[in-house]
Amino acid sequence: MGVVAGAVNAVAGGGSLISFPVLVATGLPPLTANVTNTVAQMPGYLSIVEGYRPDLSGQAPRIRALLLPAVAGALAGVGLLALGGDDTFEAVVPWLIIGACALLAIQPRLKAALQERDEEANGLSTPLLLGVAGGAAYASYFGAAAGVLLLAILAVGISDRLQRLNALNRFLVLIANAVAVPALLLVAPVDWPSVAVLAPATLVGGAVGARMARRLSDRVLRVAVIVLGLGVAVWLLVR
Repeated sequence: MGVVAGAVNAVAGGGSLISFPVLVATGLPPLTANVTNTVAQMPGYLSIVEGYRPDLSGQAPRIRALLLPAVAGALAGVGLLALGGDDTFEAVVPWLIIGACALLAIQPRLKAALQERDEEANGLSTPLLLGVAGGAAYASYFGAAAGVLLLAILAVGISDRLQRLNALNRFLVLIANAVAVPALLLVAPVDWPSVAVLAPATLVGGAVGARMARRLSDRVLRVAVIVLGLGVAVWLLVR
């Protein structure tokens, strides 16, 4: 499960739609499963960013400009978790899963549309900074398909090749999670045995994600993740 989640994160985003439902199915409360999942995904994002390092070359000015919004958004997401608590999270999370599934469903069309934008521009607007903050807040609050959301925000605000934007996207998700994890430890308990199993697996999955994806049908993988996510959302709503 962890390897597959890490691989899905490396290719298209949405790996949490695999690992989060499984953690809930083991009996963990949704908020505990969410925090546990965020902690366990960190090694995977490290390996993903390492793999994208060549495409981060020359993007230092963007990273410096977007770092503060990403950090502020991540802290805001943790704050929302702390203020809302278990009851609010359990009420909201089914709809967040449905929204994440919708993002994952439109990801191929979104990617195809954005690939047509090959020109480069370095201007960073206020709406872009606010969008990155909002995306980082979502990433730290729940995180499923956060990479798809952030990629869309970056592609609307920055004109560049999609691979370079995706590298920047993965780096910002990593930063958001790195900022959020220490604070999340104060919000809800972490199931450390699950982290011990998942974390190494996501590390491996992130490192070999692209290679695995070339052997799998993107459509089949995406449909499977969406069906799983919607099933969990319906189960949480009914429960």
